[in-house]
Amino acid sequence: MSAEYENDGAFNEKLIEEVLAAYPEKFAKRRRKHLTVAKAAGEEEAAAEDGQVVSECEVKSNIKSIPGVMTIRGCAYAGSKGVVWGPVKDMVHVSHGPVGCGQYSWSQRRNYYIGTTGIDTFVTMQFTSDFKEKDIVFGGDKKLDKVINEIEGLFPLSHGVSIQSECPIGLIGDDIEAVSKRKSKEIGKTIVPVRCEGFRGVSQSLGHHIANDSIRDWVFDKKEIEHDAGPYDVNVIGDYNIGGDAWASRLLLEEMGLRIVGNWSGDATLAEIERAPKAKLNLIHCYRSMNYICRHMEEKYGIQWMEYNFFGPSQIEASMRKIAKFFGPEIEEKTETVIAKYRPLVDAVIAKYRPRLAGKTVMLYVGGLRPRHVITAYEDLGMEIAGTGYEFGHTDDYQRTGHYVKKGTLIYDDITGYELEKFIEKVRPNLVGSGIKEKYPVQKMGIPFRQMHSWDYSGPYHGYDGFAIFARDMDLAINNPVWGLFDPPWKQKEQVPFLEAAE
Repeated sequence: MSAEYENDGAFNEKLIEEVLAAYPEKFAKRRRKHLTVAKAAGEEEAAAEDGQVVSECEVKSNIKSIPGVMTIRGCAYAGSKGVVWGPVKDMVHVSHGPVGCGQYSWSQRRNYYIGTTGIDTFVTMQFTSDFKEKDIVFGGDKKLDKVINEIEGLFPLSHGVSIQSECPIGLIGDDIEAVSKRKSKEIGKTIVPVRCEGFRGVSQSLGHHIANDSIRDWVFDKKEIEHDAGPYDVNVIGDYNIGGDAWASRLLLEEMGLRIVGNWSGDATLAEIERAPKAKLNLIHCYRSMNYICRHMEEKYGIQWMEYNFFGPSQIEASMRKIAKFFGPEIEEKTETVIAKYRPLVDAVIAKYRPRLAGKTVMLYVGGLRPRHVITAYEDLGMEIAGTGYEFGHTDDYQRTGHYVKKGTLIYDDITGYELEKFIEKVRPNLVGSGIKEKYPVQKMGIPFRQMHSWDYSGPYHGYDGFAIFARDMDLAINNPVWGLFDPPWKQKEQVPFLEAAE
């Protein structure tokens, strides 16, 4: 950590102005709205649902990135195919368009699943209609028809197809809805057209919304669903089972006495999505990607929903008790038993790693829920969040972030490559948690890094067992002796010119 850095508003406000000073006046004025410092909330806003003090994180968000400026966002296609639909394991997901988008999005996330790939599960396979020039000129409807026939012949155990449209589809006007209706009747399976062309919206966030709407319009209420309803049936929504997260969460919820009737979209089947309206409660983990379908189920089927957080023992316990309270005394009693069962594990993890990590600072820049949900997991280990921000967050994401961050924390939205580098250079945190694009530049700056989109090939991080893995990984990153083997840029001595040294 920089010797001059303190996690207070004055330092961070000065830092923001220093970074903005490098921009032309018009651009600096625009970017200023996306950078701020967490401030103390007013008296009315200061009490959260459970009485905890919150902060305000008001920044401009969900605005188009500026052409020519390095952004870390993805597109609407990425939000639909890579997040919401791609992990549904027993459906084939077709990237409809040129091969590039499908190739780039092939198996990028670690959405673990149970099944036999190529037989009854297809998550890590890539299907594309492979558009050529003639398809752009004459249209791709006939080609899509042929692709669906080939899929049905090669993979008869698949339970359906989703059509993930790429940019050219919207531009040339392919009628993927008509093809889907016709082919669904022919083969007798669910076919879902998703208008998630990459140019739609400002980021992958709209792709989430479009994908949610396609579930509403093309999956719900299309079949008679047989379901033996129980009093403690819940859906776990917005958990993509990265590194086994959904399995870890499911174990805890089942120990509480709940029955998971749908766990999607990580390790999900189409049937789990179809029977979702039969549940008593929707538990949403990634609010940003799945709040739309939860709101729809509340409006149409009367199913309440609540956001939960299974990162770190503080939030695990708070979330379990909140969920249990919804179901009443029997589940509340079981929940307290589960919490007591895992308390020795938590105490052992904290006793081992807190002395090694206490006082260390972290800067986060991720998507989805992580910029806020993982904060208390770090704090359970005695670490401090110096800054956090979202790639594609909305206003309500930053409002929710106020329940986690402390006054003075640096807040940034859709940060540019320049801004992130300068903030890291000035703050010099002990750890940066972000995505793969940021990993190697940060490490070259001499700063430990964890890839917080897919846990850097580790995980799970959810649940009590996941917290033990999380603590170990942070310790391995920060206290790795490799950082003492070379000097970071700000400690390197001035180099002697080559010709002068040769003399």
